[in-house]
Amino acid sequence: MADLMTGKRGLILGVANERSIAWGIARAMAAEGAELAFTYQGEAFGKRVAPLAESVGSDFLVDVDVTDDASMDRCFEQLSARWDRLDFLVHAVAFSDKAELNGRFSDTTRANFLNSMNISCYSLIELARRAKPMMTEGGTILTLTYQGSNRVTPFYNVMGVAKAALESAVRYLANDLGPDGIRVNAVSPGPMKTLAGAAIGGARKTYRNTEMNAPLRSNATLEAVGGTAVYLASDYGACTTGEIIRVDGGFHILGMSQPDNL
Repeated sequence: MADLMTGKRGLILGVANERSIAWGIARAMAAEGAELAFTYQGEAFGKRVAPLAESVGSDFLVDVDVTDDASMDRCFEQLSARWDRLDFLVHAVAFSDKAELNGRFSDTTRANFLNSMNISCYSLIELARRAKPMMTEGGTILTLTYQGSNRVTPFYNVMGVAKAALESAVRYLANDLGPDGIRVNAVSPGPMKTLAGAAIGGARKTYRNTEMNAPLRSNATLEAVGGTAVYLASDYGACTTGEIIRVDGGFHILGMSQPDNL
């Protein structure tokens, strides 16, 4: 390892278990020398996250609900009390009612639409606003998106619209925070076998289809996504902001399936 993140401190939101994309990022950051803090929501997730955090030398865990302003305020109060600055923040938070990831997108309910937007997109804006005062030496904000933001993807429904909004927010935040030396980017992996991905109908078919047709004939790995995040948060990413970096084996460049799979 090259110690690309030595001396840098970051907050990771969204680790659910060892297969989470956020965990792949956290593990790569720690391997490169970063000091980490983790969030969780509720006691059950806290019990899952604690041993993972311990495995990368972190005892800094905060219970956070991104729909609750007071909860997020307490999180950053705790960060400020322990650290004099924040160098990066990883937002790996998204949610939709599983029942609405089946059937017709036009049947999306108002309640689920608003809740999906709030958790999956608006939370990034709220977190960026709170992180900015702590990023006194500049910094990096990273989020996760998916190709369903710009291409209709079966079973993705309202999450595709939420991710489209998230990607737009990345660009606007990059412009807002650029003068403060803060970079804002998104990583867009292909389908991955995660807890969140399993909630999407047809996940196994989507995973197989991508693997069979992507130019590299493979899906993204936690290691590949983690390495991309390290690049973006390290000094090597100093001039990259407002970008959607795709880590999907090249699947996004295709116009149709490979000839053998038509």
